[in-house]
Amino acid sequence: MIKYLGSKRLLLPFILQACKDLVSDGTVLDLFSGTSRVGQALKAAGYRVFSNDSNRYAEVVARCYIEADAEDHASFLEQTLPELNQAPSIDGWFTETYCRQSRFFQAENGVRIEGMRQTLEGMNLDDTQKAILMVAVMEAADRVDSTTGVQMAFLKQWAKRASNTLELRAPELLPRSKGGNCEAWCLDALDAAKKFQGDLVYLDPPYNQHSYLGNYHIWETLVRWDQPEVYGIARKRVDCRERRSPFNSKPGFKSAFGAVLDALHGHPMVISFSDEGYISRAEMVLLLEQHGTVEVRTQEHPRYVGAKIGIHNQQGEKVGKVSHLRNKEYLFLVSP
Repeated sequence: MIKYLGSKRLLLPFILQACKDLVSDGTVLDLFSGTSRVGQALKAAGYRVFSNDSNRYAEVVARCYIEADAEDHASFLEQTLPELNQAPSIDGWFTETYCRQSRFFQAENGVRIEGMRQTLEGMNLDDTQKAILMVAVMEAADRVDSTTGVQMAFLKQWAKRASNTLELRAPELLPRSKGGNCEAWCLDALDAAKKFQGDLVYLDPPYNQHSYLGNYHIWETLVRWDQPEVYGIARKRVDCRERRSPFNSKPGFKSAFGAVLDALHGHPMVISFSDEGYISRAEMVLLLEQHGTVEVRTQEHPRYVGAKIGIHNQQGEKVGKVSHLRNKEYLFLVSP
């Protein structure tokens, strides 16, 4: 699984228990799925999962880990992964942009990433098969990158792992859920909320100014394979400036989230939020009480690894102190 800011890996038992306490089985919508860690835990627990995210890379990850079932694709992976691993290297736009104009990958790995991704374009695959192989490439690239886990910037000195040889591994697909066939969507959150009819909703919205598209722009480009116009030292996609989400805006968050809640009115909901979010615990409770009875559960959680590194300026000089290394994660359980 790729490194991901906001990953709920360490909180999965906490979240899964909250979901079970509201609805023990049935269909659940993971509205802001990211790398789908929560969706995977729900699928493994027997729920039928609909995974949604507005970023294409997240949809591809969900097609691999939520929509695809191990029973259907194990032999496919066994046959095609060695073939993809032998793809010819290509030194083109991707390598130039992310290995020379920026330094996210060593060039010897960049040409292999580019060659594998271009090979995928010529293979006769359905959307799910392509997603599985694309995730294998993405995860292999993540294991040899030179970042702290986000692609807002690369490390000043090469990370040790960046010198490792890129190696494809088969994604660990989950068996079919007893709840039924799962699905992956790539919709605006409000559109997905209006579409959903099921038993439970899990919400983990962006809660600050940092855009997931900006944080993981290389994965978006790897998936879209569109050679976008780029800018800045990190060579971000230009649409990082254009595809603005109201959830990344303090003035816009409350109304955007309120509209989603209105569309989901009547569904039991579990909302994951942080004490570093745009609205306070008390404000969130007031917002949610319009939709049912609210229970709040709290657990301390380590902050993102960047907090341990410290605050630096663009020249790499340390310029500030980190205020704290732990934060509180809230789960709001809403019973209509």
